[in-house]
Amino acid sequence: MLTKKQHELLIFIFERLGRDGVSPSFEEMKAALKLKSKSGIHRLITALEERGFLKRLPHRARALEVVKLPDGVVPEAARARFSPTVIQGDFKTALPGTAVSSEAEAVQLPLYGRIAAGTPIEALRDHTETVDIPASMLMPGADHYALEVAGDSMVDAGVYDGDTVIVRATDHAENGTIVVALVDDTEVTLKRLRRKGASIALEPANKAYETRIFGPDRVKVQGRLVGLLRRY
Repeated sequence: MLTKKQHELLIFIFERLGRDGVSPSFEEMKAALKLKSKSGIHRLITALEERGFLKRLPHRARALEVVKLPDGVVPEAARARFSPTVIQGDFKTALPGTAVSSEAEAVQLPLYGRIAAGTPIEALRDHTETVDIPASMLMPGADHYALEVAGDSMVDAGVYDGDTVIVRATDHAENGTIVVALVDDTEVTLKRLRRKGASIALEPANKAYETRIFGPDRVKVQGRLVGLLRRY
């Protein structure tokens, strides 16, 4: 059972992650909950961690993950913006005006193929193949597509060879988010984005691979990772 302030903070973090892809700062949390000091926010986050609702991601500033939400307390519109890394369970809610497949009411997204070096995202487009995605994974009004992952460069982020990633089409992403990046208009790769001064770093999540640094005009964001499907 959460206290009122714990519940308010959890929902605030949840909403901001869904909207911006990055958790709010402690100053923003303090202002939103009308607390006098950041120490109160620290205590609330620790309590939510201990109860299994929040998780801090190591070695990253402002990195919080909503692990779960209290049953029956989040509006459906907010639930649709929540994008967990690994999807489990049954999803029965479809987006209005979106193509729905059979009784499961899953949205059909184009499956563009495998992310492969030397292949621009435009060359991967093949609307003859689709994949059924739970509607609750997607942000209403945004364009999404699916890609099959090739390689193991993001295994430490929980993304494995053969996984199907769900990508929200966008040309902008916050620092620390996992993006589909187009390098030199020829190579498409799935990496974590970091801006360092005038440079852009594409970071793998596997110590066997090196971070690559590029000038700002060499990298174009094609979308950001919002979900993942895996078959066992």
